Amino acid sequence: MAADNGEEKLIAVARHIAKTLGHTDTTTDDILQIFSNFDGRFSREKLSEKMGDDDRRTCAALEDSLASLHRDISQFVSSDQSIWSDSAYSAAFLDAVDELLAAIRDWNPMADEKAVAACLDRADDLMQQAMFRLEDEFRSLMERGGESFHLTHSIENGESAYYGYDSEEEDEDENGEIPIAQPITDFNIVIDALPSGTISDLHEIAKRMVAAEYAKECSHVYSSSRREFLEESLSRLGLQKLSIEEVQKMPWSDLEEEVVRWTKAANVALRILFPSERRLCDRVFFGFSAADRSFMEVCRGSTIQLLNFADAIAISSRSPERLFRVLDLYETLKDLIPEFELLFSDQYCVSLRNEAITIWKRLGECIRGIFMELEHLIRRDPAKAAVPGGGLHPITRYVMNYLRAACESHQTLEQVFGESIVYPGDYTKLDDRASTTSLSVQMAWIMELLESNLEAKSKVYRDSALSSVFMMNNGRYIVQKVKDSELGRLLGDDWIRKHHTKVRQLHVNYQRSSWNKVLGVLKLDSGSVDPNAAAPMSLKERLKLFNTYFEEICKTQSTWVIFDDQLREELKISVTKNMLSAYRSFLGRLRASPEARRDADKYIKYSVENVEARINNELFQGGSGKK
Repeated sequence: MAADNGEEKLIAVARHIAKTLGHTDTTTDDILQIFSNFDGRFSREKLSEKMGDDDRRTCAALEDSLASLHRDISQFVSSDQSIWSDSAYSAAFLDAVDELLAAIRDWNPMADEKAVAACLDRADDLMQQAMFRLEDEFRSLMERGGESFHLTHSIENGESAYYGYDSEEEDEDENGEIPIAQPITDFNIVIDALPSGTISDLHEIAKRMVAAEYAKECSHVYSSSRREFLEESLSRLGLQKLSIEEVQKMPWSDLEEEVVRWTKAANVALRILFPSERRLCDRVFFGFSAADRSFMEVCRGSTIQLLNFADAIAISSRSPERLFRVLDLYETLKDLIPEFELLFSDQYCVSLRNEAITIWKRLGECIRGIFMELEHLIRRDPAKAAVPGGGLHPITRYVMNYLRAACESHQTLEQVFGESIVYPGDYTKLDDRASTTSLSVQMAWIMELLESNLEAKSKVYRDSALSSVFMMNNGRYIVQKVKDSELGRLLGDDWIRKHHTKVRQLHVNYQRSSWNKVLGVLKLDSGSVDPNAAAPMSLKERLKLFNTYFEEICKTQSTWVIFDDQLREELKISVTKNMLSAYRSFLGRLRASPEARRDADKYIKYSVENVEARINNELFQGGSGKK
């Protein structure tokens, strides 16, 4: 009996060694040779016979175990009802799968034995059937769970509303009432897109599929389902699926509306949808490397859709009218970059994060390009077409309103221009602005271009007085738009004072060009005012010439324009003050002169009051212009 026990133990040791080293024909022969040489009582034939009997008994046990597992698993695989409709039923299925996994794991070291290999082949076939059914159940759970979550777009107020529910509250609801969806009013929240129980079931299925080396198939089913949910969510937010080519072909009026929708959709996606998907993915694939890959597959399409739209805008036309929507895109993407860095930091998603940063910088390049196009627009604006009456030129109104509106986003523009400090070619003509920002330099340069353009336009007027009126109108408008605005802070107080002085000098130039000729007639010490006269003019002749000059000026300047009410009044007051003083003095001398002492009044066509009334009522009636 002791001898028999010794033999059995020796055979067990031989089997253990063979199993540990890898049970091949070569290692088996080597082990038998060693043991037969070790003790003559054990021949190679006896040991082989003993071990062969043991293998046959093991295979018989494996066959029995496999047959039992096949009966159990087949009933689940062929079932017409959902396995996960009953928790006990699903638990039994998972237990059977676990047993099959354990059996395969235990048998694999003996896979080189023909009988064991045959069993493993049948086990693998059975495992494949079980995995196919688990895959179907996984998909079904994803679809059923997703039906209880909705994302809607509120048409009434134009704002995005996100609706969900707390699955734990549903589980605690004894009456089984359907919970009421509540809108989420801020982005600082992460929701569960699937009920908690469903997430737990999915995790249990994923655990088995990963263990059976079906992680890729499990990830694919998961990603397909959640990807459809994301795409539908973005669609409900109003975001269209547009290629870069389609975006570039759309009319700008349509694209403006798309930008508004994009901004809302991007915020919801990066602040609510994607974080929720990240959390869901981590819970379903907790402990598995499939989590990162699955998350990337879920979000990749929607992320590329969002980024492609922004990229299409960035590389499209740089017409100045596009600035404000491009700024919206730039600012939105800038605010979302931290979200990209937080969500897309792993090896699978990092390319998406880098692409977001690249497109954000490309939008900055687009903004700088738009300002360059604005410069070209100012330069190209023709000087030939004069504005009737010397009024406010459309290019002045356009540029100043444009810059004021743009400077409301001064912090963004500071960042954009700070990233690329390239001064204009004629920057040396500007004031020393070494201590100011690159945006200040940019604004000063555009103002320089505008003033140069206006000066060229002013030369179209043959009347120097009208040229002064034109520059005065546009200069006054420019100063008003600069004052009390962010543009004024960028250009500085010195710039404003300098241009105030320019407007006052234009005022002086206007009076000198228009009224000095009239005032010269009224001055008795001015000698002859008629270059063709042979002798000094008499007071009567001077009065007649005054009437002619005054009527011509009133008639001519009645069509001229002073757009600003205050400036118009200032000019009239200034002209009236100078004219009435000189005219009153002249009339006094006329009445006192020997030549007209008796009948002076019959030579006087306009009283002082008449002159004042004509100046106030007739000058600059061409229209006040639009601000």
